[in-house]
Amino acid sequence: MDVTRDGRSWRIGTASDVSWLAGQTTLGLSITTAIPPVFDAYATCHPPDAVSLAAHERAMVGELVEHTADQPWWLGYLDTGAHDIVFPDAPRLSLYWDWSYVLVEAGPDQALSWRAGHMGGEAGALPDLFFPADRSWLVSALWDDTWTDIGGTTALIAALHRNPLVNARPVGPDEDALPPGLTRD
Repeated sequence: MDVTRDGRSWRIGTASDVSWLAGQTTLGLSITTAIPPVFDAYATCHPPDAVSLAAHERAMVGELVEHTADQPWWLGYLDTGAHDIVFPDAPRLSLYWDWSYVLVEAGPDQALSWRAGHMGGEAGALPDLFFPADRSWLVSALWDDTWTDIGGTTALIAALHRNPLVNARPVGPDEDALPPGLTRD
């Protein structure tokens, strides 16, 4: 199925497009709750103090673009009832613990511009889940977390860690994903 936005048709993803992810995460507090244990390196990130959410998101996407061959990205929007899912009439697919997502094949420009905002009044643009077609990395923000989890190459995680606007903290697959200074609800 295709949907239209910005004068273009966009392909809606199906369960086969996320089959590599479905059922591969673990229940708990580690990063593998959001990111399957298939990557070389992992990190969590959230905007540092005095950096806007928009600047943080642009910096993160900039690093992802720098470390990704030119290809489509899959953008996943979690249907919580409070989030903008961008294509409200599109079919959903189930991930994690039967959470409902709209998955759209697009790219980094759309990742930064399509969403109107998140629940709680924080106006973030990024999808809740996104990855390139080659699956070389995965970014996932779980429903009730205030941070973002990332799995990818060692070089990507190192670049995210070096970027002060991204505020990425490398973690091992068995480590608690909670970034320092944040608390769980």
